[in-house]
Amino acid sequence: MKRKAADRNFFQLLFFFGTGSSLETEFSLGMLKVYDMHRSTDLLNTTLSNGSAHDSDLTPSVDILVIVLKAVAMTIIMGAAIVGNSLVIISVKKFEKLRGRVTNYFIVSLAFADIIVAILVMPFNASQEITGKWLFGRTMCDIFNANDVLFSTASILHLCCISVDRYIAINYPLQYDSKMTKRCACAMILATWIASGLISYIPIHAQFYTTNEHYKMLEQNPDSCTFHVNKIYAVVSSSVSFWIPCTIMIFVYFRIFITARRQEKHIRSTSFHSYKYIENGNLDSLLPVSTKSGKVSERSRLKREHKAAKTLGVVMGAFIMCFLPFFSWYLTTTLCAENCPYPPLLGSILFWIGYFNSCLNPIIYAYYNLEFRAAFKRLLHMRNSNGSCPSSFSARNGSDGENNKAKYIAVKKESTFTNV
Repeated sequence: MKRKAADRNFFQLLFFFGTGSSLETEFSLGMLKVYDMHRSTDLLNTTLSNGSAHDSDLTPSVDILVIVLKAVAMTIIMGAAIVGNSLVIISVKKFEKLRGRVTNYFIVSLAFADIIVAILVMPFNASQEITGKWLFGRTMCDIFNANDVLFSTASILHLCCISVDRYIAINYPLQYDSKMTKRCACAMILATWIASGLISYIPIHAQFYTTNEHYKMLEQNPDSCTFHVNKIYAVVSSSVSFWIPCTIMIFVYFRIFITARRQEKHIRSTSFHSYKYIENGNLDSLLPVSTKSGKVSERSRLKREHKAAKTLGVVMGAFIMCFLPFFSWYLTTTLCAENCPYPPLLGSILFWIGYFNSCLNPIIYAYYNLEFRAAFKRLLHMRNSNGSCPSSFSARNGSDGENNKAKYIAVKKESTFTNV
């Protein structure tokens, strides 16, 4: 019995030690697992911290690059607008041929508006885009917003006046000199600037344009200068500044296009019949010299008016392409308010697309209008190879674009043509 008891105690002791080593092994394995987990966590945290540090190192570099690119693009737009529109104004003032055209009165006033936009509007907007805040105080914020509305409205109203001028020149050529006088053009320009001032300075400085909440926010945050308008002002200002003039221009240029096509067909038909009479030797007996020279003069005038209408049509098209997205966004986001969220970057892009139009018009004139192109070349000292002035300014015109010298050249060309 003692032997069995001793064996039993021995096995119990073995079991106890065996169990203890097993527990110790499991405990050791558990500690290793915990240690591995902590080590993995530390490695993960180290990796994430290194990645965050790397991203934080990259972010300032990317921000600086974006700021530099924005500043360069804005500076180019401002400089091109000032230089190009200054060339337009100086060309009309310097050369009598351009100064004699009533249409160029509107073009000069439009160029002046674009220069003021580049000087008094774009720099303030650019500083706000680059620094991310408004730096010039509460009063200057209202002046900046008023100038922005003023000159944008003036630009589109000037184009509307130009479209009316071209409509009269194409559809009523015989009454053009009596209807579109210099005094009439000056009155239209004055009315354009007055209407632009009424829709901008009065409601903005009187705080009629915005909501009470936004007005209080601007008073409490002088570093902010957001242009947040109420629904009534959005509808009225966009209608006066864009939608109504744009509708008028589209209708007028549609009528100009129809009339111009009809006149071009008439010119081609007249040229064809004249060529037939020349072949038969009957042109001299059919028309007196004064009548022939008058017809040549009329054809050249119509061709010139058509070219001017096409040029100004391109100007109008560029203006609509630049400002239609802005005014669509401006009206839509105001009317639907919180239901139409948009990224702030979209508003900035649309604003600067509109500003970009200020430097487009001189480029269009230089490309499509031979007279302005010749004037720009002469101002920039790009003379012909023989050192003479551009041929476009060899003859000077009166109010209708022709004087006695031009008529003499037309008659001489006609007589040469009939003797072929």
